[in-house]
Amino acid sequence: MDSFTEFLGRARGGVDVLEHFDAHVALDAGVDAATVRAWKTVHAAYFGPTRYRKQQRSAREQARQRRTSLAKLVLIERLIRHIDAADQRWKLRRRLLNLSGRCETLRRHAKSIVPARQRPPRPAGLWCAPTSREGMREIRITAPERFVAGLDYALRSRIDRARPAAKQMLDAFTTLVRGGGGAPEGVYRPIVAVPVSALYSVRRGVTGSDICLIATDGTSVSLAELLKHNFGEELEVAAFHPVEGPLALFRAHRHANAHQRDLLKMAQPECSWVACHRPAESCDMHHITAWSKGGTTNVENLAPLCSFHNSVNDDDPARRRWGRIENVAGRPTWISPRGYAVANTTAHSAMQMLFGDPPDPPAPVPRP
Repeated sequence: MDSFTEFLGRARGGVDVLEHFDAHVALDAGVDAATVRAWKTVHAAYFGPTRYRKQQRSAREQARQRRTSLAKLVLIERLIRHIDAADQRWKLRRRLLNLSGRCETLRRHAKSIVPARQRPPRPAGLWCAPTSREGMREIRITAPERFVAGLDYALRSRIDRARPAAKQMLDAFTTLVRGGGGAPEGVYRPIVAVPVSALYSVRRGVTGSDICLIATDGTSVSLAELLKHNFGEELEVAAFHPVEGPLALFRAHRHANAHQRDLLKMAQPECSWVACHRPAESCDMHHITAWSKGGTTNVENLAPLCSFHNSVNDDDPARRRWGRIENVAGRPTWISPRGYAVANTTAHSAMQMLFGDPPDPPAPVPRP
């Protein structure tokens, strides 16, 4: 065994190396203070006084049997430190100890096991940096969401989407501050989201706007007639099907083409790309099947995408570099380059509120 391998064997450690932990000895040996504090936390969990002695003993034995490294023990404590209830921390600690693999694997799987930390919002206010760097300073504003959403909309309405947005938005903001107009206050526009029973099958017209519902008894009714009969003509009513997704939006008479963007923003209020939270208000309406490849401008072939993800989407499925958006069970869904389907589930989307979590995604498409 070479000296480096021998060193790693000792450095890997395990739960028992901390049984006689002494912070002063570690600091005197040159160990940095942050590492000493992390070891102290692990020592307190596995060897310190506690009301949960049975849980502690079982966890200690579990760590020995699985030969959990000191680095992973430190990571586990870091991942659960925001959990207030001691009994819940022990349950989570035991579950995390069962995970195999490297620290990166543990961190990834912990996201689905450990409840996310709920950070309180920063208090409303404005902060300006007191110093400059190469002639530039920072400014930070925390304000009510309606004000920020209205400001964002006002600034983006003045930019050229073909050019980078940040500098243009700064120029527009500077104009507002220096008296060149104001940002209008946003006004709520109520639209009622209505679930259409799965007992109806959907038959779309040639244009995609003429929608007919076929009931299980063989009779049919147009979507416009169904909504008018049940909801009248005073409210805007948007219809969604659990499999087909958004169907149409009506107000007194049909305006499907004119209101496609409104309907799509209700179905997916954020960028459809996984983990992207750009509001649909400032997104492009992406053709799932590219216009250049014969894709139509119908609701079932459109999805909101921010300008960046709209530009990198793999319009050609054979390219497989960034992934692509497809319509899976009526919901715009990101398909990874390796073929895995991952929906960007937004809690306040119409499809999520009306029908809950999407069905299990299809199996990955194998590479050719």
